[in-house]
Amino acid sequence: MIELATTPAVTTTEKTKTKAEQVRAYVASNPKAKPPEIAKAIGTGLQYVYTVMWNNKKKAKAQRAKAKAMKIHKKVMDKTISNWKTISISSSNTPMKGVNHNVPVQIEMFEPKADPVNHPAHYKVGGIETIDFIEAKKLGYNLGNVVKYLTRADHKGNRLQDLRKAQWYLEREIWNVENNKKTA
Repeated sequence: MIELATTPAVTTTEKTKTKAEQVRAYVASNPKAKPPEIAKAIGTGLQYVYTVMWNNKKKAKAQRAKAKAMKIHKKVMDKTISNWKTISISSSNTPMKGVNHNVPVQIEMFEPKADPVNHPAHYKVGGIETIDFIEAKKLGYNLGNVVKYLTRADHKGNRLQDLRKAQWYLEREIWNVENNKKTA
């Protein structure tokens, strides 16, 4: 009769831990352990423990940086998307592979919502925002207000009042130039 060994055999699917995994596991279970203690417990060199710990620190820092960047990206995207409204377009004439062409296809397009504080619609007429034009031309306060009131005169409500405001700032700028006053 043949007697079988009583110790269980290691299967090929079991994986022995690498020294680095052993160091990481030891640190995880003993977070206050110092490198000499870890090296002694694992049975490896002190420099190896320092290297594993340094690599882990570097990876953790990279993960934190990536998480921070993703958080900022998400915040920006959430703010951007929340400022858009959805426009739905349906078409039964859009050829698409693998799609039943007898069923209407819904396509969503997005258009920015109006922002009355940061980008009012009456300052964006004509394709360029008024403030961008004023800054590009370095017009200064008085002439900038002239342009502002002229560009919004037909779009904000009281045309005559806006034209009078533009006239007031233009006359002030002319007076400053005639009297050699510095304007900005």
